[in-house]
Amino acid sequence: MISSNDYLGCDALSLCKGLRDKEFTAEELTMSAIHRAEAVNPIINAIVTENYEKALTQAKHFDQNPDLLKLSPLAGLPFLIKDLSTVEGLTATFGSRLFKDYKATKSSKIVQQYMKAGLNIFGLTNTPEFGLTLTTEPVANGKTKNPWNTDYSTGGSSGGAAAAVASGISPVAHATDGGGSIRIPASCCGLFGLKPSRGLTSIENDLTGSWAGMSVGHVVSQTVRDSAAFLDLITLKTTHSFPLPGNTGPFLQQLKSKPTNLKIGLQLKHPFDLPIDSKCLEAAELCAKNCQLLGHSIEEIASPIEYGPVISAMSKLINTFIHSRITIRLKELNLSFENAQIENSTRIVAELGSKITAQEFVSARDAIFAAELQMREFHKSYDLILSPVLAKAPAKLGWLDMNSHDMKSYTERFRSYSGFTSIYNGTGQPSVSIPTMHTDNGLPVGVMLTGPWGSDSKLLQLAYELEQINPWPLYSNPDSF
Repeated sequence: MISSNDYLGCDALSLCKGLRDKEFTAEELTMSAIHRAEAVNPIINAIVTENYEKALTQAKHFDQNPDLLKLSPLAGLPFLIKDLSTVEGLTATFGSRLFKDYKATKSSKIVQQYMKAGLNIFGLTNTPEFGLTLTTEPVANGKTKNPWNTDYSTGGSSGGAAAAVASGISPVAHATDGGGSIRIPASCCGLFGLKPSRGLTSIENDLTGSWAGMSVGHVVSQTVRDSAAFLDLITLKTTHSFPLPGNTGPFLQQLKSKPTNLKIGLQLKHPFDLPIDSKCLEAAELCAKNCQLLGHSIEEIASPIEYGPVISAMSKLINTFIHSRITIRLKELNLSFENAQIENSTRIVAELGSKITAQEFVSARDAIFAAELQMREFHKSYDLILSPVLAKAPAKLGWLDMNSHDMKSYTERFRSYSGFTSIYNGTGQPSVSIPTMHTDNGLPVGVMLTGPWGSDSKLLQLAYELEQINPWPLYSNPDSF
């Protein structure tokens, strides 16, 4: 048997070791996840689609066929998929009322990889509409609340995944990142989150779904080693749509090595010259001191490149893809754009996308490629960049409203809150959020480390060392519920 305390106190690799050592059954493990979900999900709204019965059936199948546990080191683990990726047979809303009745006929590529590795999917997690904002409060599925303080946001767009992990429903959950959507919720919920290098992992079913490779899938996790183990499950071994980095793992094994004499650029100025909360700066400075303790050098830097043109170019590509996606869905539903039930900010994104010409699209992609080259040049001088994840501590629910009629204020708030993360989606670099401290009202604050393309292992190794120096809680205090 596995007790509730044992379940909450273990990361994914520890749980799967206990399963293989026959300390408990797959059915008991899955029941632990479901019981925790039933206890806390009505409060935080992390899971929007349940798959509990099928997951229990699958768990019994594992118990009857123990050789299945050899599929991977994580086989048999109850696992959650973000509602931007599809699981065959489950309703996939993508956080939108347009898809409220859509049942997936095919699993996304990354989901197929997870299932091949023996993960047991027991639900889908909440996301803002099409993953387009920094909080998780869609009209379609309701607000997701931060387990550390339920008056506050989990961040977005993998806010449901982060809430599920931070509340102890699961030690790890699938997430995606197209502008910070792994790193921002990780920071807001006290978790570790790696956005992998472009080309290292499987993209979604087409280039539109992955925003031309700017959006990548991975996980948010309680521990660094879980993130490394999950990266091993989805790493490509041959080139697919984009060049394959030189180091393709195994990343879990590479955690045994330590990076030495790293030169780290400390970025404490907002890319758009906006204010940064003192706690966010304090967290970055604390991490810098810990890096120095590990023998690395720190040098304060300005923004490595000019962000404005790159962010503008990225927006043009995303706007185009969102317009295409909505147009296809409206055709399926025989609805006009004017009558579409979509959120105000989504509508504006789609309208802007409808006006992008082919020449503008190509020019935008060229601008992003130029930024990639600039960042390669920058990293000849610095191994890594250390910065805040967000410019503010987690925002209150409702502060960033996608349905606001004052889109000027919404845009200003969006920019003042973020700014650091999305550039690396354009350039394709790996980037991590590391839990560092808490605010006076109990909310986590993370910091971001970013390396050149293909340096995923180095980031994981350094994060692993920082985890030992400054351990973080595996899940939120139950008293917060």
